[in-house]
Amino acid sequence: MSNSPLIRFSTVGDYHRAAGLLKPAHPLISVIRMETVGVPIAKAPFSLVSDFYWISMKKMPPIKFRYGQQTSDFDDGVLFFMSPGQLFGIESAERMADFKKPEGWMILIHPDFFWNTPLAKNIKHYEFFSYSVNEALHLSEKEEAILTAIVNQIEQEYNTGIDRFSQNVIIAQLELLLTYSERFYQRQFITRKKSGHELLTRLEDYLDNYFNSGDLAKRGLPSVTEIAERLNISPGYLSSLLKTLTGQNMQQHLHQKLIELAKEKLSTTNLSISEIAYELGFEHLQSFSKLFKTKTKLSPLEFRVSFN
Repeated sequence: MSNSPLIRFSTVGDYHRAAGLLKPAHPLISVIRMETVGVPIAKAPFSLVSDFYWISMKKMPPIKFRYGQQTSDFDDGVLFFMSPGQLFGIESAERMADFKKPEGWMILIHPDFFWNTPLAKNIKHYEFFSYSVNEALHLSEKEEAILTAIVNQIEQEYNTGIDRFSQNVIIAQLELLLTYSERFYQRQFITRKKSGHELLTRLEDYLDNYFNSGDLAKRGLPSVTEIAERLNISPGYLSSLLKTLTGQNMQQHLHQKLIELAKEKLSTTNLSISEIAYELGFEHLQSFSKLFKTKTKLSPLEFRVSFN
């Protein structure tokens, strides 16, 4: 993708012009039926980045998409989200003639539309806007119908005309759409347990290797971003999946493994507590002792004595 053209859209209207669509009914938001898109915005391969949010439910022929560093082939009933500044592109399409007539819908929302509404702050709480395309939401027919019905309501309001109630009505419908999407993602984490547990196995393998390599003393605990890059997924998706399957966020999971390793060293070695703290990546003994007591209700020394 490094040699493919990069297209940037600053406004919703920019996209409409590039896609051969009429001028949007509202300058900050647009509801687009995929079959109305007149032309592809560029010949594949290409990349694009925008200054607004995208929510898309697309049904397409075999087309390979790239989102950040991830590549995926879209299926029917797939929902994905993109926030301002994220890179998205099309690498290839087997039949460009078919690509001109996809099915589905998409909503483009400039951040200014959220101004002075709860979503201005809450939009950042929906982690799926940072997921990669291969972590898209695969909808059942029932789920697809629910979301499409909400989009129909947004589209109706969008085409009614702008008045002082328009923004609040659309914001309420968008919040409902995002809440349902969050619910359906939780369902996906649970129903697709095999892939989720395979990911957790890879996570545990990576952490075991990291903890046993001496990197803790040199570098401390790995960051969520570093772990996600190693697993080739987005940090948000990793955190959400881990929370659903284990009830712990990444920091809690790392601390649990750290405490288990500390217990092992306290019970099976003659290392001093200061030496153990150093091997576990702590610069200060007090920080290690505080974390250990918080998690076990005992100080490291009390644990060692009680164990022996």
